[in-house]
Amino acid sequence: MVAELEVVQISLSKVDNFSYLIYCPSTNEAVGVDPSVEPERMLAEVEQRGLRLIALLNTHGHMDHIAGNPKILESADIPLAAHPDDVPDADIHLQEASMINLGQGCINVLHTPGHTPGGVVFSTGNAIVTGDTLFVSRCGRADLPGSNVENLYNSLQRLKVLPPETQVFPGHDYGPQPNSTIAWELENNEFLRCSDLESFIRLRMR
Repeated sequence: MVAELEVVQISLSKVDNFSYLIYCPSTNEAVGVDPSVEPERMLAEVEQRGLRLIALLNTHGHMDHIAGNPKILESADIPLAAHPDDVPDADIHLQEASMINLGQGCINVLHTPGHTPGGVVFSTGNAIVTGDTLFVSRCGRADLPGSNVENLYNSLQRLKVLPPETQVFPGHDYGPQPNSTIAWELENNEFLRCSDLESFIRLRMR
């Protein structure tokens, strides 16, 4: 029987990032996602919930997401998994359609370049952890080194066709609420409502 994985959103005090734990409630196995600059918050959540970390995942390679990697990896003695275009020294190189077994469940990896070349989204089936690809009511920047606005548009097209009830857990607390659903984003996110690439470029790059 496949277990439904749980997503824990961790707010930080020093920056507007979110860190995450994804865990299997049947086995208490967990992975951490993007410890940011306050990795101790992730470790405290692991201890409080009685979980066992088996891996650390990065959605992309920007320092505001990965600065806490060393502390997590040292504390838990676990592998780091990320896309090699962003985090080349990761122990596990994630690609499109990579799967991460977690207890009695599974995390699917979607390669979503645009904000960075190696950006990925983690899908539990009923939820996605989107990093800086998709925010609540917004999307990632496409004017940074390594960004590509056309790739970002195409990545968002993939996400907008997910089941409307899919929960959206972003990498930053930029929106009117900390998380949402694909249905909510389709109603309220002007970047997802762009009808074509040209209108998206005009909106994103203005």
